[in-house]
Amino acid sequence: MHQNKNKNHIPVLLSEVIKVLDPRINDSYLDLTAGFGGHFEAILSITKNPLESYLIDRDQFAFDYLKQKFKKLGVKIIHNDFLNASKELVDSKIKVDLILADLGVSAYHLNDAKRGFSFNLNGPLDMRMDQRQSLTAYDVVNKYSRDRLIYILKEYGEEPKARVISDLIIKNRPIKNTFDLAQIIRKVWKNSRVDPSTRTFQALRIEVNQELDLLEESLKMWLKLLKPDGRLGVISFHSLEDRIVKNFFKENGSYDYLKQVKILTPKPIVPSRYEIVNNPRSRSAKLRVVVKIKT
Repeated sequence: MHQNKNKNHIPVLLSEVIKVLDPRINDSYLDLTAGFGGHFEAILSITKNPLESYLIDRDQFAFDYLKQKFKKLGVKIIHNDFLNASKELVDSKIKVDLILADLGVSAYHLNDAKRGFSFNLNGPLDMRMDQRQSLTAYDVVNKYSRDRLIYILKEYGEEPKARVISDLIIKNRPIKNTFDLAQIIRKVWKNSRVDPSTRTFQALRIEVNQELDLLEESLKMWLKLLKPDGRLGVISFHSLEDRIVKNFFKENGSYDYLKQVKILTPKPIVPSRYEIVNNPRSRSAKLRVVVKIKT
């Protein structure tokens, strides 16, 4: 069953990650969003060090898959969001040579209608990365105040028509599934180049999973988890995430007396045309990498 669900999942920017993270034999590795282990498998083939490899994912299905595939090798697999998992690793005084965070939604999430991530498939308004949490997209859409909805759509979706969409959502409550919500949004935008639902669905997903708050808090933890000369790579998929990563790296890579890292990617690395053709979901990916300075 696992293999069938996983067949469409392609790790993004794989060759670029290997090139700039530069894994070496015996390096320890932490994957903060391990998914189905695509990046990890390639890195493990170089490091040959499963006993000092840590795979984190908050999705139950991904966790079960990783456990089935890698646990027998001695890999440590953690079912948690990356902030709480990172805090636990810091408390345990763990230090690693390589860290990767791929912040994208996996093909598995988007292709499973029951998870409610996609406006192209009809399913419940769910969007939880961690099925153990109670807040769902249904709660946000049907219970949030007008002001809160407008804020989320503006801030997290960068939606120019946040007010109109919020008013239509409130007028049509209760909204029970992804198709109904997408239809409401499409009424607001005519002749849009991309599906007009894209921004609202992004905003809801970020709110449900607290993605930006987790990222801001976690970046500080990730520097603590890096050994001197260790490399940290973050793949983001929209401008809000990328801005947080860029600013954090800049703050910690500037001014001699504060400098903790050297930036290895002055400009983010983006997918090749070949990769975008073969994996269209990679088109908005941006990879930024730093190396921790020896003190």
